[in-house]
Amino acid sequence: MTTPSSDHSLPALRERYGERYRWLLLLSVMVGTMAAIMSSTVINVAIPDMSRHFTLGQERAQWVTSGFMAAMTVSMLTTPWLLARYGYRRTYVGCMWLLMVGGVAGGFANDYPLVLAARVAEGLAAGVVQPIPAIIILRAFQPHEQGRASGIFGMGVVLAPALGPSIGGLLVDGFGWRSIFFMVVPFCLTSLWLAYRFVPTTSPGGGAANPQGAGLDWRGLALAAVGTLCLLNGLVELHGGTAATAALLLGGAALMLVTFIWLERRTLKARRRRPDEGVDPLMNLSLFKDRRFAMGSIVAFIYGIALFGSTYLLPVYMQSGLGLSASHVGTILLPAGLVLAVAIAVVGRLADRHPTHQLVSIGLVLLSASFGLMVTIDPGRPMWVIPLLVTWAIVGRIGLGFILPSLNIGAMRGLERVDIAQGASVINFLRMLGGAAGVSLCGIVLEWRLAAHGVQLTAGGVGTPARVAAFEETFLMLAAICALALTAALKLRAAAPPPPQ
Repeated sequence: MTTPSSDHSLPALRERYGERYRWLLLLSVMVGTMAAIMSSTVINVAIPDMSRHFTLGQERAQWVTSGFMAAMTVSMLTTPWLLARYGYRRTYVGCMWLLMVGGVAGGFANDYPLVLAARVAEGLAAGVVQPIPAIIILRAFQPHEQGRASGIFGMGVVLAPALGPSIGGLLVDGFGWRSIFFMVVPFCLTSLWLAYRFVPTTSPGGGAANPQGAGLDWRGLALAAVGTLCLLNGLVELHGGTAATAALLLGGAALMLVTFIWLERRTLKARRRRPDEGVDPLMNLSLFKDRRFAMGSIVAFIYGIALFGSTYLLPVYMQSGLGLSASHVGTILLPAGLVLAVAIAVVGRLADRHPTHQLVSIGLVLLSASFGLMVTIDPGRPMWVIPLLVTWAIVGRIGLGFILPSLNIGAMRGLERVDIAQGASVINFLRMLGGAAGVSLCGIVLEWRLAAHGVQLTAGGVGTPARVAAFEETFLMLAAICALALTAALKLRAAAPPPPQ
């Protein structure tokens, strides 16, 4: 017999904890998401140290980041299926264990392939976790509370990347790159404790998990994985390899995309004809019929390129371009991270009262400006370097503060409740696909511009005009990409109601 204290279904937990339960649930998944986001960003301050330890070139070193991103991107598509089949708790707890094991294994690894494998394991876990908070916010909170909940959640989550580089920089300087991997352990342990108390065993919607439900769309998942790897490797080959190999890989990525779209449409039609048989499509393409969701997906992809590309580029610029230490990098980024936390909380409340397209457009303008203003930093005037770095980083983080609480909520408000899990998975997938491409793209453009200026990143010459110019041109590329996203952001405006008859 199930006792009240052992019943962890959604209705039982709501009855046990009352009105505060939805906030306790949000706190529980927030801690795990902090661990996932920290594992994705804090590694960047250790890349130079890790490159020297394993004697890696720039292209191989960046796979520590882009390998994680690729794994996280693909695994996001499995979140709706895992939640329906195993419920919130088993899915979430399994991911936390995998994330923690990956961190410990990476910290003890002595070979670069093992480090990379640990990063892929962490990426798989982080990808499944990332869409869950948006699903909970859209299902557990009323529309007038969703912006506030998203702001509070975002404020908590950004503290991880805000504090992470500062703590990580100190750890790298004091204990080496291995210490970075162990940073996720306390977060994972805390999230596991919270999960066993507050995360329900039920699936989205409050129904029981169904282990005998529809199977996973393995063919779609394989196509998405192969296509993502072809895209990332093709981008790397554009500069570091041959033109023929790059064309072959990018052509393969395009072929995988076309095949994936065909397969998903066919799977959806088959599922509708026979609801009790077959598998659910990995990506429900009918969601893109909603204009706000389609435009939000475009913004999410481009925004992912800029966000994760800059997350990789900024620490490398400060260390290899300006000659700052890892601890200096963390200290410089800390004020911007704290400002971001405050901005998200404020904008979260605004998101309940102001149109999404306005908030997202303001954020993109500020983000683009922060990248463009990097060209004003002159290593020849050292007294101005750190103040300008801090200022432009703050401008960019305020821009992120306008985008983060608004984009997902606004893009998915037009979807049916039964489609929310799929919508959250898809929009996060596209954001991370952009992020994975953005990390590779920044590495490629940086190597290209360094070669054009006749310098190398691993050689001497820190702070020289040629090396700094290569970084500045890469930042200008990111500024142009953010500006490009404005076109789609303005179309996030809700459709006008039809005129009265």
